[in-house]
Amino acid sequence: MKPDDRRGGSDEQRERILSSAVKLLADAGPSALSTRAVAAAAGVQTPTLYRLFADKDGLLDAVASFGFESYLAEKRAFEPSDDPVDDLRRGWEVHVEFGLANPAIYTLMYGNLRPGRRPAAATENRAILRGMLERAKVQGLLRVPVETAVVAIEASTTGAVLLLLAQPEQARHAQLIRPLRDIVLDALMEQAEPRADDRSHIADRAQSLLAIITPAGNADPVVDAGFSVFEAGLLREWLARLNEAHESAGSSNPASR
Repeated sequence: MKPDDRRGGSDEQRERILSSAVKLLADAGPSALSTRAVAAAAGVQTPTLYRLFADKDGLLDAVASFGFESYLAEKRAFEPSDDPVDDLRRGWEVHVEFGLANPAIYTLMYGNLRPGRRPAAATENRAILRGMLERAKVQGLLRVPVETAVVAIEASTTGAVLLLLAQPEQARHAQLIRPLRDIVLDALMEQAEPRADDRSHIADRAQSLLAIITPAGNADPVVDAGFSVFEAGLLREWLARLNEAHESAGSSNPASR
């Protein structure tokens, strides 16, 4: 057999193993990804799997990257606008949408933490995020070091998505964590001078969060998250007061008249 033929066969086996592993992951979760089960599903011998991936950790990293490829393809093709902060908002949305649409892959990617090991796909995703933040820094929009901003955005994004994925499927709504995106970006970026007719950022955030946690029918998202009925009512009262107070402050500003 020619070396190229052998390499081609290995590539084909590798892709078949990864496709089988992604299907097992989606159907039965991470616990199904034993090397024996994956090898059997792919129709190869276990030694072949170890030859191609070295060990189970190598297999898991490859599965995560393979499953994450569609997300990375979208991020690689991301057309930057003139506003890097808006690009960061769009990047957040793409990230959240992928996580909610692919819970098993996302949980393997970000919920299976192993100190000292980082899947190649996660490393590439971080590099894309860092590039967006470098653009913001060049434009004088970033108020913290780039690496600080990278960690803050990664922690808030992945933590929020994993929190949503821990909820029943019908309760996983992206809008529940959208205020967090705005709060984090507001904290990291220099704020432009507000126009006289602008509403307060605090009023906007309070109003957005109030809309999200308002009970619908017999469901109260705050109580469902573990708070008491009293605490849920108090939270909504505080948000309503923040919204009203900052709206009143804006309307009483002489410059806004």
